[in-house]
Amino acid sequence: MTPTLEALAERAVDRARRRGARQADAWAERSRESSVRVRDGEVEDLQQATAKGLGLRVIASGRLGFAYTSDLTPESLDALVDRALTLARSSAPDPANRLPTARDLSHRHGDLGLLDPAVVDLSADWKIAASKTMERVGRSLDRRVKAFESVGASDVVAEVAIASSEGLSDSYRSSYVALYSAPVAQADDGQLQTGYWVDYRRFLGELESPEAVGRRAAERALRMLGAGKGPTRRVPVIFEPLQAAAFFGGIAGALDGKRVHQKASFLGGKLGQRIAPTTLSLVDDGLHARGLGSRPFDGEGLASRRSALIDGGILTSYLYDTYTAHKAKAKSTATAGRGYQSLPHIGTTTLLVEAASTRPAPDIIRDVKAGLYVTSMLGHGADTVTGDYSQGAAGLWIENGELTRPVQAMTVAGNLLDMLGSIDAVGDDLDLRGTVGAPTIRFGELTVAGG
Repeated sequence: MTPTLEALAERAVDRARRRGARQADAWAERSRESSVRVRDGEVEDLQQATAKGLGLRVIASGRLGFAYTSDLTPESLDALVDRALTLARSSAPDPANRLPTARDLSHRHGDLGLLDPAVVDLSADWKIAASKTMERVGRSLDRRVKAFESVGASDVVAEVAIASSEGLSDSYRSSYVALYSAPVAQADDGQLQTGYWVDYRRFLGELESPEAVGRRAAERALRMLGAGKGPTRRVPVIFEPLQAAAFFGGIAGALDGKRVHQKASFLGGKLGQRIAPTTLSLVDDGLHARGLGSRPFDGEGLASRRSALIDGGILTSYLYDTYTAHKAKAKSTATAGRGYQSLPHIGTTTLLVEAASTRPAPDIIRDVKAGLYVTSMLGHGADTVTGDYSQGAAGLWIENGELTRPVQAMTVAGNLLDMLGSIDAVGDDLDLRGTVGAPTIRFGELTVAGG
């Protein structure tokens, strides 16, 4: 009988303890990923890959050793343990090298329902048909949809397990399925515009239909035809939900406790201070129903939970793993990420922007006499050390409360702390299309510059 991932992790930890480790934990993974891409109605690429591996962290006399392998045979695991212990002996001692205690690990969650049997059984034929449908719908919507940068479908089924010398052994399985389309539209004058739309879900039945994804992607490309430069001025700026999610994902980067401890975050020293409107909160919810980042435990085995990082505009918490929490004399936020090839690291689970007061997105636009509605961003323009923000943008210009002409090659600039404070409207259209969910967000006034 093939050993379970839990049993393999337990074996590695048990041998590490017998060989002299004071503490040890092992993280094991097994996954299957398949994907399809089509072009001009034909399959361009069809792949299926499996991966497996185990990573072992050992601590002896305050010294840390880490090693990993994709060979899960008993002989390989025994050699892995010896290698990790050898590395520990040659490393420098650090009092912060410690694992979560048995008390920290005592709380457990049951099955969160992260695995969809329909995704487990999803056939390549379904992904091929869905991809062809997205392409066909996009082309049939308008003669100006000329080609596709990419269009396809993918799914992942994974299992992870953890074992710790502090008395933990647990595992869970999960799935997700995705559809994406990126059509290219061409105007009569030859101008090309690319749009995209994507949907990720844990459960197949909650996924947008291929027809809807194909249509939405084509509409986004078509509405940008004729785009020109916008004016340079200070105006209200509205981020659609996808762009708002990207913005707050960047804010989460500045909440990284390691960066804060190293004085490399513009949010350092702001704990307990108001940094956003009283109506706005930023929540890390590792238990969000069917969230792509949700899970029963984090990369160190700590039970996932819901934690407010910004609560009613007040900065209430930074993000920590166990090591950084000890350095900062804080507590882990149970948000550590981990893969079998890496040590635990600070991360987020399912990040959600929530508001005590919301408005329909059309009303938020209707209030604006002149401004920019951002539908795509280029590059990474946020400096989480200084808070400076300058990023390429494209979208639709707002005139007298209406979305009018498309604009591109714009730059949106400001300071992240000032931007947070200037949020004056939040939509009721929260969209969770990945691991960060956000609604429409309006900034009272930012500098926008035509390219």
